[in-house]
Amino acid sequence: LLAFTLSVDEFIIAFFTAGAGRASTTLPMQIYSMIRFGITPEINALATIVMAVSITALTLSQRLNRGVIGQ
Repeated sequence: LLAFTLSVDEFIIAFFTAGAGRASTTLPMQIYSMIRFGITPEINALATIVMAVSITALTLSQRLNRGVIGQ
């Protein structure tokens, strides 16, 4: 989860370290390349999925921590 958050947050680092060949594309690089040509429904769907995964992870973490703290 931390690696995913840092990857999305540090787009500039991902952009400069991607290299010329770009054999492996990170999620921020893929989103950036899709946005350059205009916002499409795929970008909206991807943003919704990223937000849903983040909210689910935060909610799950909060519920698990609440159980540990209560004991």
